[in-house]
Amino acid sequence: MSELRTLKVALLGCGNVGAQVARILIDDADALAARTGARLELQGIAVRNLDAERDVELPKELFTTDAEVLVKDADLVIELMGGIEPARTLILTAMRHGACVVSGNKALLAQDGPTLYEEADKAGVQLSYEAAVAGAIPILRPIRDSLSGDRITRVLGIVNGTTNFILDQMDSTGAQFADALAEAQRLGYAEADPTADIEGYDAAAKAAILASLSFHTRFALEDVSCEGITSVTAADIAAAKEAGFVIKLLAIAEKLVDEDGKTGVSVRVHPTLLPREHPLAAVRGAFNAVFIEAENAGELMFYGQGAGGTPTASAVLGDLVSAARRIVLGGPGRTETTTGHVPSLPIDAAVTSYYIGLDVADQPGVLARIAQLFAEHGVSIEIMRQTIHRDADSNVESAELRIVTHRAREAALAATVEAVRRLDVINSVTSVLRVEGV
Repeated sequence: MSELRTLKVALLGCGNVGAQVARILIDDADALAARTGARLELQGIAVRNLDAERDVELPKELFTTDAEVLVKDADLVIELMGGIEPARTLILTAMRHGACVVSGNKALLAQDGPTLYEEADKAGVQLSYEAAVAGAIPILRPIRDSLSGDRITRVLGIVNGTTNFILDQMDSTGAQFADALAEAQRLGYAEADPTADIEGYDAAAKAAILASLSFHTRFALEDVSCEGITSVTAADIAAAKEAGFVIKLLAIAEKLVDEDGKTGVSVRVHPTLLPREHPLAAVRGAFNAVFIEAENAGELMFYGQGAGGTPTASAVLGDLVSAARRIVLGGPGRTETTTGHVPSLPIDAAVTSYYIGLDVADQPGVLARIAQLFAEHGVSIEIMRQTIHRDADSNVESAELRIVTHRAREAALAATVEAVRRLDVINSVTSVLRVEGV
């Protein structure tokens, strides 16, 4: 292998994923050289703290705090720092100095992807980011390459392992949200501050990336309607189970025609009821899956580990080998595949079903009044279940209604719920969740 050229690799960040990437680059150097046609030599690892404890034993001479000097002398840069800055500046510096970049930074790509794509095009280098969505699952390249001759119409994804673990725990054990979150933190699936996961922000960044590739248009984080799982209760989970559903946090991107006849794409993240026979309903624990509907390919599902050091490192190394092969063989860098502009549609344009929980007065005519109100808003009821409750202290009876609607515009469904809230026979609207896959 001595006759092979050497490509200098700079690694930015040495957390769980970065440490595993460094280990693989060192341990599998010969195998990677055989696949790439060049030796991938790890020149240095930029970190904030040289003395921090790490899961993998790595040569201390590789570590540096001077990331800027490191990227200016690299052929390939792997950015695993996360956050917006200094990651953004370092990536731009690397590309302006002729380096191809591999990143797992979904927040940066969702917020400022267009700037990075344009700089990569200008510099003639490759920007790759398979690890930014769904960890080890190869999903971005299949969308960009394998399905480039097809028309994707819809993408539904479980793209956050933390929230999937929490909801799965609530479904399988009956746990309350707080208890399931505590278990996720104990096992290392959730951070000490889990806000980005449980409020849906992490999934929203990934949804923007999936939508951009699927519909050949640049979508940013602000184009994504986002709702987390903090309002999902054990009672919601139990009622969904009784009705044959499971609740998942879904990232959804789909092409729609709004009421004015304008074609666009709706991108959203929210808790969703899925029939238990739907393929995504079987995704358990911290696993991820992405379900794609395309005009010619039909339905496809990609499933696997969505997080973790070693699985995500697999995606990083796949991008690194691809970029290195491009350098060895020559040719332009491959970045994005935007070919036009499909407008982003607000969530009001989406067509979905609602699952609505109501606490109502137990008296004659209540069901008829509710059904009439739904009809007035152009929303029809598919399923209605009623359970009678008696308060032990007041001896007053009330009824719990669980309603599943037929598919309708989000705007009409939301307006219906607001009108129902104002009925004098409604004690409270206990839950409102969207339903897909029916």
